[in-house]
Amino acid sequence: MSTDEHSSSAAGTVRGIPRRRLFALGGAAGALGIAGVGGGAVGYAVRGAEEKKQSAVHLSYPFRAEKQQGILTPAQDNMYTVAFDVTTADRQALIGLLEDWTVAAEQMSAGDLVGGAPDANAELPPKDSGEVWGYPASGLTITFGFGATLFVDEAGKDRFGLQSKMPQVLKDGVPKFANEAIHASESNGDLLVQACANDPQVAVHAIRNLTRIAFGTAKLKWGQIGYGRTSSTSTKQETPRNLFGFKDGTNNIKSEDADGELDKHLWVQSGDDPASDGWLAGGTYFMARKIHMYLEIWDRVSLAEQEDIIGRDKRYGAPQSVAEPAADEEFTPIDFAAKNAEGAPAIDARSHVAIVAPEHHKGAKMLRRGYNFTDGNDSLGRLDAGLFFIAFVRDPRTNFYPILKTMAQKDLLTEYLQHRASALFAIPPGIGTGDTMIGQKLFT
Repeated sequence: MSTDEHSSSAAGTVRGIPRRRLFALGGAAGALGIAGVGGGAVGYAVRGAEEKKQSAVHLSYPFRAEKQQGILTPAQDNMYTVAFDVTTADRQALIGLLEDWTVAAEQMSAGDLVGGAPDANAELPPKDSGEVWGYPASGLTITFGFGATLFVDEAGKDRFGLQSKMPQVLKDGVPKFANEAIHASESNGDLLVQACANDPQVAVHAIRNLTRIAFGTAKLKWGQIGYGRTSSTSTKQETPRNLFGFKDGTNNIKSEDADGELDKHLWVQSGDDPASDGWLAGGTYFMARKIHMYLEIWDRVSLAEQEDIIGRDKRYGAPQSVAEPAADEEFTPIDFAAKNAEGAPAIDARSHVAIVAPEHHKGAKMLRRGYNFTDGNDSLGRLDAGLFFIAFVRDPRTNFYPILKTMAQKDLLTEYLQHRASALFAIPPGIGTGDTMIGQKLFT
């Protein structure tokens, strides 16, 4: 979007659409209307889609809040998540980086340039890379987290005087699971930054500029760009589809759930861990798995077998316990006791929905916030693609590891997946009004 278009938006926007674009849409609808009512309906649909798109890019979320944005925030369309390794041994330099990141993140979340107005001295490099100059905030959220190696190095040595505040969850680390092939270079790290936005360029801009600011203090270890969210975090969002073509995350935790439900499954509670109580209570844990999907093999599987593997109807997302699926039955509660016409269980006990169902894991739930990814093709022309699975949980030892262990051992879907990277970070609560940096209580 150009700066000129923004000027038009300020003067003549109707529900987020510049008037000149509405005129263009009106003309197109008129031309389609020649063919009759159906043409007009198509024009209306096009205009509706355009309004929705414009509305999404004009969203902005306050950076300072009780909880960090990018967790319960309605999942945006694009994600760029990275991990950094801190290269300095100076605690004050680390604090300085977190302070600088906080200022920049607050500016970018508001749709502003990093560093404010461009420097008048044209002989200096600009403080902002400039590729979103004039763009709206696009619903940008930036979420920060701390990894185990920020607290102690590989030899167990205290790095920045933080060892006594290290949560037991990070000390324990992520256990090994069957059939995984984890690449250490694409896993974990000292600092996590997750940027999500409704415009991919806005998300990339955020990470690019935070990386620039970190130069000399921290270096980027790994990064993953994602598109096409694979779950919804609000009841107002439609359930998206993953690269297997199925609706994903139907039973996800939603932001509209009761506080008691969110406290039980999502937010770390006071008393959960005395070591980290002072800075992590009210936060959560970020658990990511980069999962390669064997799409070419999946595409040769019959529709009936695909649905049996997932346990849901592919078109509408209804559970297979519904005899005649329809569009309004996606959220029909799953009946694992239901029988099909042959008298066999309607849902295979090894299907994906059966394996991960909360009722089979003592009611444990997680907030899924994953994205599809495609990293091009391999040397044989196969898609290097899959799911960058993200879960936010109160405690991965109860709400994530047992589910993943069962999935790795018994889930029919596992034949078409391979886990290739893993990441675990502690996510502190949001930034208070007077705070100068993310995770301030960790350093006080």
